[in-house]
Amino acid sequence: MGLMLVSAVGPLEAILEEGVLSTPKAVAVLCHPHPQYGGTMHNKVIVRAAQALQEAGMTTLRFNFRGVGKSAGTFDFGEGEQEDVTAAIAFMAERYPQTPIWLAGYSFGAWVGLKVGTRDERVTTLIAIGAAVALADFRFLEDCRKPKLFVHGTKDEFAPLEHLQALMLTLPEPKDLILIEGADHFFTSKLEELKRELLEYARAHLPD
Repeated sequence: MGLMLVSAVGPLEAILEEGVLSTPKAVAVLCHPHPQYGGTMHNKVIVRAAQALQEAGMTTLRFNFRGVGKSAGTFDFGEGEQEDVTAAIAFMAERYPQTPIWLAGYSFGAWVGLKVGTRDERVTTLIAIGAAVALADFRFLEDCRKPKLFVHGTKDEFAPLEHLQALMLTLPEPKDLILIEGADHFFTSKLEELKRELLEYARAHLPD
């Protein structure tokens, strides 16, 4: 279902998709990659991630950051975009009260989204796909005790695996790392494997 979210900068374009259950076990907000490099809520990685979570029994919300598609505003270098994430979380919290909220982001979306998800008490679980740890500072996670999943390609050219592994050593539990063997930053030819791994993780971590 297409809709427009209310935000500080104006309306944000979004798509709400229900999962396989009429009453979701949890809901998820998904944050797309860098707007200045073509990132939108229709990005293939974000779409596959949403599909995986829907199949696990969740309702998902994808949205366009400010200045993307029909969303109001202009690119704000990851600062104002945090307000966009908060607006998406607020929408899901109001629509699905008392339901756990997961936050998933890909690349730029992981950096911006997890910043908000770490401090927002309504968010219970964090998922970073292709976290660009070589390009952005993820040390804000060092005090985060929420469940954290990192999904990463072993041949990610923008976020070398050793950078992510070094970061993970500094993070408190619970934390998990799923490696997609041979995958680059865009998960070229690995999208179905990415979806399968996310589905398996979600099923194992959702309430019965």
